[in-house]
Amino acid sequence: MTEHSSAQRAATTRGPGHGGTREQPMVPRAEFRSYYGRPVLKAPVWEWKVPAYLFTGGLAAGSAVLAAGADVTGRPGLRRAGRLGSTAALAASAVFLVGDLGRPERFHHMLRVAKPTSPMSIGTWIITAFSPGSGLAAIDELMPGRLRRSLLGRLVHRLARPAGMSAALVAPGLASYTAVLLSHTAVPAWNEARLILPFVFTGSAAASSGGLAMVLTPVDEAEPARWFAVCGAAAELATSRLVDTRLGMVSEAYTTGRAHQWRRRSELFTAAGLIGTLLGGRRSRTVAMASGLALAAGSVCQRFGVFEAGVESAKDPKYTVVPQRERLNRG
Repeated sequence: MTEHSSAQRAATTRGPGHGGTREQPMVPRAEFRSYYGRPVLKAPVWEWKVPAYLFTGGLAAGSAVLAAGADVTGRPGLRRAGRLGSTAALAASAVFLVGDLGRPERFHHMLRVAKPTSPMSIGTWIITAFSPGSGLAAIDELMPGRLRRSLLGRLVHRLARPAGMSAALVAPGLASYTAVLLSHTAVPAWNEARLILPFVFTGSAAASSGGLAMVLTPVDEAEPARWFAVCGAAAELATSRLVDTRLGMVSEAYTTGRAHQWRRRSELFTAAGLIGTLLGGRRSRTVAMASGLALAAGSVCQRFGVFEAGVESAKDPKYTVVPQRERLNRG
């Protein structure tokens, strides 16, 4: 008996109930490994500042849309909350982005060229186009009465509405480009979800900005914010479920580990905020504020969950190898 045949015999056993004639393989299931145990992909080295930036960018975009609508419909309280919320979130985004880049001039360098095929380049130009309108509208809200009556004050007030409108027009791009940026990397959990993540992020942006406006605006002016938050929360919950069910094996990266914990919190906060807004947000300022804070917290957790799923999927070779094999088999 050769060594090869002995190894084959050792790898089989006779199955019960078949007269001892059926042989079953005993070879263990294959494990996905790479050379020297190193991952196939290099995991993202980003810190918590990146998911925080993803959240504040969406918050700024949604708040600008609400502010523009409030300006047209004569809701000064909601307009003020939206304009100031948008600019504050945009300022926080700049802090997080510069903190992650390490040097502020790196953002400036991105403005040297415009590459339609680069989500990073397009995103840089989206932020550049969004910022002046959002900032000028906020200045109009903060201008003291004495200065408002001056020539400069009257000029700023005249420009505030078109400036706010320009920011609102760019806002959908700001809310969704970060999802496109993530999904155009080689990270499996982000790349496989490229058709869904923009909708998750846009719904999350609407929910969080509507929630912030509910916190800062009197109940009698906040009806547009409530409906904005309700539609955003419903969209976020629905599209987030698609991530769990439509990505095949890669869905495991979203439904296990730290990513699952973050996204589970997101689902609970968002659902609680949605129910509170529908049942009591119209009658009670306290309920409206609590619901708005829950929606914002759900949006934060959503971004951190997506971020953690990407990091984990880059560490495990199976999330890279199996989808590649499936695509080759389909081709």
